[in-house]
Amino acid sequence: MEGVDEVDTENLPRVALPMATIYDEEAVEVLRKQAAVQPHTLKRFRNVLFKQAAGLEEALEILPVEQQAGFREGLQAEVLTLHEARVSEIDGAEKLIFRTVDDHLIETVILKPESGRTAVCISSQVGCACYCSFCATGLMGFSRNLSVAEILDQVRWVNRRIKTEGRSVRNVVFMGMGEPLLNQAAVFEAVERLVDPAWFNLSGSHVTVSTVGIAPGMRAFTERLPTCRLALSLHSARQSVRERIIPQARKYPLSVLKEVLEKAETRGTVMIEYILLKDLTDRPEDLTALVDFLGDLPVHLNLIPFNSFIGSNLEGTSYANCTIFCNKLKNKGLKVTLRHSLGVDIMAACGQLVQHKLKIDKNID
Repeated sequence: MEGVDEVDTENLPRVALPMATIYDEEAVEVLRKQAAVQPHTLKRFRNVLFKQAAGLEEALEILPVEQQAGFREGLQAEVLTLHEARVSEIDGAEKLIFRTVDDHLIETVILKPESGRTAVCISSQVGCACYCSFCATGLMGFSRNLSVAEILDQVRWVNRRIKTEGRSVRNVVFMGMGEPLLNQAAVFEAVERLVDPAWFNLSGSHVTVSTVGIAPGMRAFTERLPTCRLALSLHSARQSVRERIIPQARKYPLSVLKEVLEKAETRGTVMIEYILLKDLTDRPEDLTALVDFLGDLPVHLNLIPFNSFIGSNLEGTSYANCTIFCNKLKNKGLKVTLRHSLGVDIMAACGQLVQHKLKIDKNID
């Protein structure tokens, strides 16, 4: 699609929320001072909200009774509204469809692998401007960026939902709707909150931001958030093929990405995502190009089976051939994992997330 690599999503207007939220540090600090709440008490208040996944009323019990009303009236606990929830009958994965205040729908996926390490795949935009051919979200087009509060509220919603199962979010991956590095300011701030001991207190190694290769954002990420993980959706190590399936590849070619990766790996862990498409990215020449591109980079390579969706003309590599491709890469000395997709039956697997703007019937009977 011509011109998609020129879309400036970072400088678009932000949606205005109706009132201050629990994620608004300045607003919360104003309330603290007005109510004469001690800093250590506010710290406990935040711990209950973000580390213990409690509701606002439970968190308010931390405050003296006479100080609770101001916080109750001045703060909004939830930014998103749960519109629909779907649960996989195969592997227990859950897809949560949220409604924003301006009536867009976004998707968040809860992954519950056999290891017991619950992960949440969160969105960073409403739709996406990258239009990758293997991803259903690109069919939506692009509407707007999500705010810091909307990004973080996905994690808090999930923690509250799985709390009754004795679970908590261990890993957060920015692999849902949107290109995170085209919403850099909000995503970086959200990541900082996720790893901040005063907020969600996750380990940096358990927070991953995935990109199709926005080189300036990759550089900025590794400099500002060196303890967190960067994942590059490479998907082909041949420039002509990569341009065919990832329009952004025209702006950020493989030569540029290789340079960025060489610098990034010295600061933190880098993962490479590679989708296996029949007769497109799984041929012998594709394997050779991939090995040559990665060279001696100390990265971990994740092979991803293609998850089909309506509107796609691509075909995934058979599982047997995926295994052969994986083993050949291992024989070359690469660290490789062949991923197993979760949530396929509810369209929650990688590349399958797509929603359209919620239509509200405003007719009056």
